[in-house]
Amino acid sequence: MAQLRELALPSADEEIWRYSRIDALDPTAFEVESAQTEVSGGENYVTRGASAAVLAEPDVFAELNTEHQSTLVVEVPRGATVDEPIVITHTSRPGTASFPRTVLRVGENAEVTVIERFASASAGPALVAPVLSAEVAPAGRLTYLAVNDVDLEAWQIGHQLVVGDRDSSVRLSTVTLGGYYTRVRTEVRSSGQGASTKQVALYFAGGDQMHDFRVIQDHDAPHTSSDLLFKGAVQDRARSVYTGLITIREHARGSAAYQTNRNLTLSDGAWAESVPNLDIRTNDVKCSHASTVGPIDDDQRFYLESRGVPPETAERLVVLGFFEEVLDQLPSGQLADELRAAVADKLNLQGGAS
Repeated sequence: MAQLRELALPSADEEIWRYSRIDALDPTAFEVESAQTEVSGGENYVTRGASAAVLAEPDVFAELNTEHQSTLVVEVPRGATVDEPIVITHTSRPGTASFPRTVLRVGENAEVTVIERFASASAGPALVAPVLSAEVAPAGRLTYLAVNDVDLEAWQIGHQLVVGDRDSSVRLSTVTLGGYYTRVRTEVRSSGQGASTKQVALYFAGGDQMHDFRVIQDHDAPHTSSDLLFKGAVQDRARSVYTGLITIREHARGSAAYQTNRNLTLSDGAWAESVPNLDIRTNDVKCSHASTVGPIDDDQRFYLESRGVPPETAERLVVLGFFEEVLDQLPSGQLADELRAAVADKLNLQGGAS
């Protein structure tokens, strides 16, 4: 294993890192070691070990991923359909810095579902800096789910870079429950006419956790569409950040883009920030953005309590119902059931709202 080189880290004074905990990270505390990666399903389409370039390197963590990449390539040829989900699980050890790189290449009129899970071998600080790079050819169909459940002392700083060509369909899902500081920067570019993107996310932070999402919906062709729904909850002293940007370029007329971010604050000491943005450079488009941050709705609580539901149970039911809209859209029914149980366990562990 090798020590991470000393980094010129970004600063929380930079807009893209605003509200983050980046000033508290000491990369020299970790030694470079590849995460243990297991794959099930679709083995004929998976290649391990070879280095692979990605669509962009937006910051120093993506550059480090290039330097230390542990790469897995999923390539689905033209016209092929992968019948079962390809499940990739990365498990990192405490004290290490790992750099998983997953490259997805979906051919013309091909279809695949990929589920990528991030976990810790045991308790303790670690740094995980994954990169997802996906290219979807004309009429290709990609469904992708990332589940971030690393240890509560771990840092995870990841990037998702996706380009969809003409008439492609991309569905991206993220579920984040773990990590001391977990950040995902997602950039999706619709580069071909008729490309469509759907994004959903569920995040739930407790204790001293922080979950941080930076999302770019980039319309780079006419008659493209994107729809985003992110739902989060924070309790105890936890924090969350959502910053979203819809960009519709000059030549992307006839496009439609929507972004919605909803947040529940379940404790007095919890804090959530929601910053939606629009960059519209042409007319003849449909766009909207919405964000909310606040406690559980009193009317919902009263409705349940008036029918004999105890207050603690009422809050639990409201939170689970709040997330159900996202859970219903995840690609694997069995996995959705597991995540539903994990959310319920977290409510029990933290003692619910206070």
